[in-house]
Amino acid sequence: MGEASSSLTAIVDEALSGVRLDKALAGLVPALSRERLKSLILEGHVAGSRGQAVRDPAVKVAAGESFTVTLPAPEPSEAIAQDIPLNIVYEDAHLIVVDKPAGLVVHPAAGNLDGTLVNALLHHCAGQLSGIGGVARPGIVHRIDKDTSGLLVVAKTDAAHEGLARQFKDHSISRRYHALASGHPRPLSGTVETWIGRSDHDRKKMAVQREGRGKHAVTHYRTLETLRNAALVECVLETGRTHQVRVHMAHIGHPLIGDPVYGKAGRMKLAQGAAKNNFRRQALHAAALGFIHPITQERLTFESALPSDMQELLSQLRV
Repeated sequence: MGEASSSLTAIVDEALSGVRLDKALAGLVPALSRERLKSLILEGHVAGSRGQAVRDPAVKVAAGESFTVTLPAPEPSEAIAQDIPLNIVYEDAHLIVVDKPAGLVVHPAAGNLDGTLVNALLHHCAGQLSGIGGVARPGIVHRIDKDTSGLLVVAKTDAAHEGLARQFKDHSISRRYHALASGHPRPLSGTVETWIGRSDHDRKKMAVQREGRGKHAVTHYRTLETLRNAALVECVLETGRTHQVRVHMAHIGHPLIGDPVYGKAGRMKLAQGAAKNNFRRQALHAAALGFIHPITQERLTFESALPSDMQELLSQLRV
């Protein structure tokens, strides 16, 4: 038998009074994106307190109103299970933490329909991945770029998915990245606080925008080691925006070595010249991940050493 549908109930608080229904629900149900909620509303899967379907995503809500979101039973995933080796750091009945190698795409999309982390997880977990994320990315609560290595947590149950998504939304997840940046940041440590949104010139890129455009983004960085025309930098994310570390380091004039999108030619050439070989990906690694287990409430912390390619690059860049 297929998996049954499930439902979530959300009550509008004062802060969301007068806001559009889809936007209000996105704030109350962080496991679901605003676009997914909009689709559910249009399809009649959102009901008001009297049980009637509310089909207008733009209707304004009032404090105290209650809405029930029904999640249809997940469709069979279009992604196929593939026996791809995984470096599993932790696993229980609710979630799994993986140390992703560089080059592995997280979930299927145009251009990468198989050979992804999701394909590998479908094989490893044999149908035990949360369906909240939809058929294209079951279990995926967050992602890291294809050519970024490091730690990633994936939900195996809907309850875990909701709990983790809420922690990502309120920025209580602890994430620490190690990066090899071109040049020497001055000051050696600091905070980069901007707004990040889609570039006006290239929709595939993210860019620093004026206040109010895009999403608020905060990165705390510190130099761990000064190298030849480069630095080993630790970046702690206060927010988790697309390409945040890459955009912020480029914004302060120190793009990551090997970054094909945000690198600046002058600094990049100096840093690359200090190494024996061109580094063919952004030198970025998700080195630490910490969160509250959404079911047991236990604090979990995981760390991952630099992968061999970044270790080699670091050795070459040492003065």
